[in-house]
Amino acid sequence: MKKIGLFLWALMLTTTTLYSQEKTNPNAVKITFLSWGSGSTKVSYERALPTIQQSAEICASLIGAGYDKYHNNPLGFTLRYGHKFFVGNYSAERPLDGFYLRPEAIYSNYTYDSATTHERTRAEMLALLATAGYQYTFGRFLVDGWVGGGYALGTPADTGYHHGFQLWNWFGTRNDNIALSFSIRLGWCF
Repeated sequence: MKKIGLFLWALMLTTTTLYSQEKTNPNAVKITFLSWGSGSTKVSYERALPTIQQSAEICASLIGAGYDKYHNNPLGFTLRYGHKFFVGNYSAERPLDGFYLRPEAIYSNYTYDSATTHERTRAEMLALLATAGYQYTFGRFLVDGWVGGGYALGTPADTGYHHGFQLWNWFGTRNDNIALSFSIRLGWCF
């Protein structure tokens, strides 16, 4: 047990040293701009990975903490993980800055008052998306915007909105397997 503890301490020290030598402000905490107005509150954490043009991002959402535009009283959560690959000009001084491509997985699980069955109903969906976006840092302040689409499976909500992605419902057609996502996040780097 002592050897494992020593190994983990050495690993942490090595990683910290790599970050301090090569990157400034490799972490960011972000909120999804206007998420409260769509029925949920979303907070995310992103960390630049050492010596490569990538970052890992996780986002948690509390569904029901916000204005419910569909008036169906949703209550639940959303979790999403995305792995960003920054392309183009990359700077170790601004490791979270630039154009990126991001595959991501989003899991949404919540209950709501169904307009069709008039009962409390559960919506549970998993979406696998490909997104493209741009993240810009102003010192410690950060703005992140993206758009993307992909495949979804599970039990959809009546509205098709899953507090992290929207199922296709345009031009008179509906497809519960096509998921679309776009957003703007504001954050703080440290």
